[in-house]
Amino acid sequence: MAFSSPLFSPVNFTLNPQIHHTKPNNTRRNFTISALPPLSTVTTDISTLDSTTLAVLGGSSVAALAAILSLADPERRRQLQAEEVGGGDKEVVREYFNNNGFQRWKKIYGDTDDVNKVQMDIRLGHSKTVENVMKMLTEEGSLQGVTVCDAGCGTGCLSIPLAKEGAVVSASDISASMVAEAQTQAQEELFKAKDDQSPAPVMPKFEVKDLESLDGKYDTVVCLDVMIHYPQSKADGMISHLASLAENRLIISFAPKTFYYDLLKRIGELFPGPSKATRAYLHAEADVERALQKAGWKIRKRGLIATQFYFAKLIEAVPA
Repeated sequence: MAFSSPLFSPVNFTLNPQIHHTKPNNTRRNFTISALPPLSTVTTDISTLDSTTLAVLGGSSVAALAAILSLADPERRRQLQAEEVGGGDKEVVREYFNNNGFQRWKKIYGDTDDVNKVQMDIRLGHSKTVENVMKMLTEEGSLQGVTVCDAGCGTGCLSIPLAKEGAVVSASDISASMVAEAQTQAQEELFKAKDDQSPAPVMPKFEVKDLESLDGKYDTVVCLDVMIHYPQSKADGMISHLASLAENRLIISFAPKTFYYDLLKRIGELFPGPSKATRAYLHAEADVERALQKAGWKIRKRGLIATQFYFAKLIEAVPA
């Protein structure tokens, strides 16, 4: 989510050294991180605002802010976007990430220097998310031969590191453009430095699919930065569906719904741009936990990843 820096303060990553994953139990485990789901798909790029605008936003009173918010109608903009592509949220998301959104997020997820300050910060946040997920997955032992479903794989930022560790990865995304890029990146990354001493990595199986179409059984299912496209009424069913695919572990990230983050999201919606074209849905951690419990799962670890312009909750769930 893109906002002025005074509204945020970086959080350093720490992992509770007493957390062990070999034997799930009813103990509630917590960890603190530093970066998660981007709300920036719908909010303004702060680099396009001048310092006066930022100063006004940063110093305005609650009453003045409420007056400003009342002038915006982001929901109307979303309705018009849906009408243009002839569908609802899913069609808007697919259209966005196959076109303008793909170009934007390909740069953010990549290593090009052609990014602004906000995009670089989001890249840092997303990379920390991947780093922390990999740490969660590898601390119990080798991933060699472990089946993992990367639901909403984007350009392969998680799928490729998983494959390098020997995991058998099934990766999917609603965007055909994202999947094609992920395949290209995987071919380059997995086989460019191969040596005869280590086993050959298994190329992830990339498919164009939405979350609802996923099937099969996997040791682990990971879904990062995708719940932001689902309202809570649909997120409950999606969490249940993802849990039904996992045998041992489910890892999800989502944008936390709090008064503070909700207010920041609404401020961002005042400044629409051509690269922000999808709704962003925030989710209360209690609602996510309730959906998991209903599906017969419990949260084993939880944490917050937050940089200046990118934040989310990250949870690991196991069968109850």
